[in-house]
Amino acid sequence: MTARRTAFWAGVLYLLTFVTSIPAVALKGGLLDDPGSASAIGPARTGAALELVLAVACVGTAVVLYPVVRAHGERAALGFVAARVLEASMILVGVLVVLAFAEGVVGEEVAPALVGLHDAAFLVGPGAVPALNALLLAPLLLRGGLVPRAIPVIGLVGAPLLLVSALGAVAGWIDQVSVLAGLLALPIAAWELSLGLWLLVRGFSTARVTPVGA
Repeated sequence: MTARRTAFWAGVLYLLTFVTSIPAVALKGGLLDDPGSASAIGPARTGAALELVLAVACVGTAVVLYPVVRAHGERAALGFVAARVLEASMILVGVLVVLAFAEGVVGEEVAPALVGLHDAAFLVGPGAVPALNALLLAPLLLRGGLVPRAIPVIGLVGAPLLLVSALGAVAGWIDQVSVLAGLLALPIAAWELSLGLWLLVRGFSTARVTPVGA
């Protein structure tokens, strides 16, 4: 692929993570709140399908960007791929929990434990790993001048805030689903959204991009 096409597909995949993750949370919520609700099974299955696409898109962003950003730090670029795979794995854990409820194979005695597993996977995956993603990818984009400086700077500012939120939730100081947690996550969301839009519309900002596959 050319550098422009690489940027385009990376942008598409980043935006795909937004259009799948947000409705998925709402669609599966009813079944997780009430695992015995038959009316919640259909929406939850749709949410699980969206999260399967989300997991693929997460890994895809890193795989597509790797040939370009590795020229500016191969270890960090490889770490970004690994972090995205970890994030996708945690998403898939949540998908398995939702499907177990949807198939009706979960007894009442273990339902609370599985809901807890789902919430923990969400906290470790989409709730914390995006901070690591930003810490690995943003410096590479800055070093290479691949996008406007403001975009990776937002990621570097948002990463510690998201880590504070995640660690606070693990320690029990912050509710995992709360206004404070949402505010602390906003900069990382802004970083990923702005990066996706820029790559989709404008591509990389410099002609000094190492040829993809070189």
